[in-house]
Amino acid sequence: MTRRLIADRPGIGFGEGADILGAALITGGLMLGVYTILEVSENGWGSAQTLILGAISLALETAFVVRQARIANPLMPLRLFRSRNVSGANALQMLLVAGMFATFFLGALYLQEILGYSPLEVGLAFLPTTLVMGSLSLGFSERLIMRFGPRNVLIPGMALTAAALLLFARTPVDGQYLPDLLPPLLLMGVGIGISFSSLMTLAMSGATPQDAGLASGIVNTSAQVGGAIGLAVLATLAAGRTSSMEDAGASVHAALNSGFHLAYLVAAGLVGAALAIAIFVLRSEPMPDPAATMAEAAPGEDPHAAAEPAYSEAG
Repeated sequence: MTRRLIADRPGIGFGEGADILGAALITGGLMLGVYTILEVSENGWGSAQTLILGAISLALETAFVVRQARIANPLMPLRLFRSRNVSGANALQMLLVAGMFATFFLGALYLQEILGYSPLEVGLAFLPTTLVMGSLSLGFSERLIMRFGPRNVLIPGMALTAAALLLFARTPVDGQYLPDLLPPLLLMGVGIGISFSSLMTLAMSGATPQDAGLASGIVNTSAQVGGAIGLAVLATLAAGRTSSMEDAGASVHAALNSGFHLAYLVAAGLVGAALAIAIFVLRSEPMPDPAATMAEAAPGEDPHAAAEPAYSEAG
């Protein structure tokens, strides 16, 4: 039914063949890399297994990049990264998502393992964050972007996210929800809620209409990669600190909390690095003036139809 009812669009598609080998290289390299990081807590950073598997992972990912530069129908066309906004936004998103994943994953462990929350209570505890993020995505963040530009909205959003992680890094063993958890959860919701929309706008601004689908796919992939690798690193660091604290005689709860605090601080550093990319690498894109665009529409013409091309060209 889809083939009969949906109009065909020009594009490469599968008619030119799919890069199966490239998909296998990047997937295998990333999976092996994440596995290697997760095993560090058992084997150590300098063990033969860590070094060998890490080298194989890097070799697979390097082979993927080389292949993308040489084949006619690449899975990830490297020309997209000539745009500093595309390259910067994808690098920034990997760092930002790593910090966000740390909040939800390690925060849930903190609530369950230290404060004794049930799984349902953990979900309800994080509900304010998701409500704020959802409310902002309904249009408020879009109005901010149209008014101030995506880069000027992204920077304070990431600053709020970093501040939330720093607040999480001071949660005590006997923490209370309202004074210790709700403020950083709300800050995280606001920061992420306005950051992701701005980030997507910037990541797409450097892509041509023909490459829009590819650019969108790369943005989503960078989020998944950043979350997987970032969480693996942060969980490994937290586990290492917890083991060290337990060996030093700390209680189980104190050792766990110390590990979580270290992960939050590192996550805040990652978001700080992302903030530096936003300030020094990304460039603002001109946003269309909706009022002016509608005023230019001819009498009897649909003003929204006239506004659409201007928005598309601005990314």
